[in-house]
Amino acid sequence: MQTKIPCVIMRGGTSRGPFLLTSDLPENPATRDEVLLAIMGSPHEIQVDGIGGSHSVTSKVAMISKSTRDDADVDYLFAQVQINEKFVDTKPNCGNMLVAVGPFAIDAGLVPAQDGETPVRIYNVNTQSLVEAIVQTPGRRVEYEGDAAIDGVPGTAAPVGINFKSAIGAVTKKMLPTGK
Repeated sequence: MQTKIPCVIMRGGTSRGPFLLTSDLPENPATRDEVLLAIMGSPHEIQVDGIGGSHSVTSKVAMISKSTRDDADVDYLFAQVQINEKFVDTKPNCGNMLVAVGPFAIDAGLVPAQDGETPVRIYNVNTQSLVEAIVQTPGRRVEYEGDAAIDGVPGTAAPVGINFKSAIGAVTKKMLPTGK
């Protein structure tokens, strides 16, 4: 049986994947992961039966919800969907996909756009850290066109500023990876 699940396919940095509202997915993590595997077409080396791109940078999923936290507007849960394995990893973060969370949240109506720039306070569920995205919103609409360029991506786009508020040591618990 097939089920419709709305999604927006977005590129963040050098990564791309579906952005989904958490409320459109099953609450049970195991069932949710089965759905994500089906969406991406895993496990299969070219993900032919899904929207995955058969490469680690195109087998990623962002799940977004309105936050219940006072210090965040939205919660962001990242999932790395394995290509050849039946496995969904929600332990790591993806900074590339993180860049697109703010624009998605505004377009999805989770955060009201301001004129000029809109700050979006993001709680990263994976790393339990806070991030602020500064999204270009002239006329209270997300601007996707711009002159910001990054290595690994052809063309340009509107810049999205990222301010990490509490990300130091989110995984290692140390300021620097070696602790020195």
